[in-house]
Amino acid sequence: MYQCYFAGTGSYLPEKRMTNAELEEIVDTSDEWIRQRTGISERRVAAADQSTSDLATEASRAAISIAELTPQDIEAVILGTITPDTMTPACAVYVQHALGIDNAAAFDLSAACTGFVYGTAVGTSFVQTGLYRNVLVIGAESLSRVIDYQDRGTCILFGDGAGAAVLSRAEEGSPSKIIDSYLRSDGGGASLIEIPAGGSSKPASHETIEARQHFLTMNGKEVFKFATKSMIELIETALKRNNFSPDDLSLIIPHQVNSRIIDAALKRIDIPGERFFLNLDRYGNTSAASVPIALDEAVRGGRLSRGDLVLFVAFGAGLTWGYNLLRW
Repeated sequence: MYQCYFAGTGSYLPEKRMTNAELEEIVDTSDEWIRQRTGISERRVAAADQSTSDLATEASRAAISIAELTPQDIEAVILGTITPDTMTPACAVYVQHALGIDNAAAFDLSAACTGFVYGTAVGTSFVQTGLYRNVLVIGAESLSRVIDYQDRGTCILFGDGAGAAVLSRAEEGSPSKIIDSYLRSDGGGASLIEIPAGGSSKPASHETIEARQHFLTMNGKEVFKFATKSMIELIETALKRNNFSPDDLSLIIPHQVNSRIIDAALKRIDIPGERFFLNLDRYGNTSAASVPIALDEAVRGGRLSRGDLVLFVAFGAGLTWGYNLLRW
């Protein structure tokens, strides 16, 4: 088994900002109400001529450059998203083509907000087993395309963006490595977060469009309970499975979903709040893109040093949840 590590990270956020004040003009809400209940001040919105693959391509270019590789060095592209450009082919192939990557494997992974964590686990396995030397893992979303701006319970939460990372084979003796991944799901909670129509069980029709069933729906109360429970479970499990204590963790990068979920988790675990990296206030919930965007910002902001113990935790529709534990 080879050792796998993060060789480079990148992110891309659309230029357009949608503030809480702008949402006040669309739905019955207020800046104060949104801030108090979510911690979000603004979010980014993709331009009309931007698709998910466009966002993913820009983030990927940055990650490949930081890794000091060329597109031809990439042997597999894994893209976590729930908002692909098309139902088929996979959004990843558009990214592959745009980057000029020849003959690499390219596929989408649908695990909603846990998509990047799932993708990192898959990509790590590819590198560790020797199947590939360099794997590009992306989380990218254009959630503004599937948000119902008549539903104040969901439209205030989500934003667009992309994050990417290159997973590579580490040199022998390197301190940097992916230590462990843990992935879980519970289909019994599938209806808590879903886009009801557009798939094979409920194809698009005049009726589904009129019923607004092509927009994302969410049971906020139940999702809040699930997310809080999952975050605590993931942190405790990561430490127990790998014989670490809370003091060993240098940084936790959680899915950026709701500041109240972070606050609720902090009351149950013995880890200082400053060890959680948060950018939720500026971008909202970007689903599969949230962890890699936060990771790239943490790297560029000097929050990580080689040798730091870092934990990614994420949870979302499916229901899915999981973590990646690594030595940076």
